Amino acid sequence: MNFIKEYEVVFEPFTERHYIRLFAKKYKNAWDTTLGFLSAEFRFIDALFLKNKAETIFDSKEIKICKTEFKIAGTQQSRHGSGNRCIIAVHKDKKVVKVLLVYGKTDVKGPRETNWWHGVIKNNYPDYSDCF
Repeated sequence: MNFIKEYEVVFEPFTERHYIRLFAKKYKNAWDTTLGFLSAEFRFIDALFLKNKAETIFDSKEIKICKTEFKIAGTQQSRHGSGNRCIIAVHKDKKVVKVLLVYGKTDVKGPRETNWWHGVIKNNYPDYSDCF
């Protein structure tokens, strides 16, 4: 039988300082609920892949870098329509999901979202710079 494994979820200090703080200020109590939902989803990350709710950007034996979408709790927007994204690193052997970025489309600098977050990851997470 193929059981879905539980992962430890770690929100990296960089994303807490630079992006999560802005969501918390803007959405107040709804953000606390949203953060709880994100933590729960990422604890069972394999289920997101089964539902096609996570896009794999990089995959090796040890690590998988993914992009997911999320909505703010209590809003009418869909996951996709909200423009809110997470970039996560799934450490397969360690069973840890590290949340590298939590951002909204309005946080993106420049015309290409992918180029922007690749640069943010490379500049702030040297351990992942070889993944792109």
